[in-house]
Amino acid sequence: REAELKHGRICMLGTLGFLVQEQIQLPLPGFDNKVATEAFFSVPAGGLWQIFFTLGAIEIISNNGALTPGTMFVSGRAPGDIGFDPLNLSADPDALRRFELAELKHARLAMIGLGGMLHQMLLTKQAPIEQLTNFQALS
Repeated sequence: REAELKHGRICMLGTLGFLVQEQIQLPLPGFDNKVATEAFFSVPAGGLWQIFFTLGAIEIISNNGALTPGTMFVSGRAPGDIGFDPLNLSADPDALRRFELAELKHARLAMIGLGGMLHQMLLTKQAPIEQLTNFQALS
């Protein structure tokens, strides 16, 4: 369940990123490509390494250094619970179960949606919204 939630959260952010990137780009050289599959290769290597190391640090900090499935849950933490609840949504146990189920359903949908958008961009070389507005079937 931990891996499913983690990948689902990443896909929810990735889906949002694909759609936002199409509409908003940084005014710097190399950041003007609307198609994420092509933009990945135009970003400087230093930027990709920064992302890689930042995500690694977040992973280590959120699990208190325990990175294997055997040691990750020794403290009794629930899968997906990284202790971040600024809105105090866990105060009501019934609401918490409802929110957890909703997050899991949205995460699964985001994983499927991100895969679909990724393959669509690879096939059509168009960003998702642009492809929908100018739809032409592949022949």
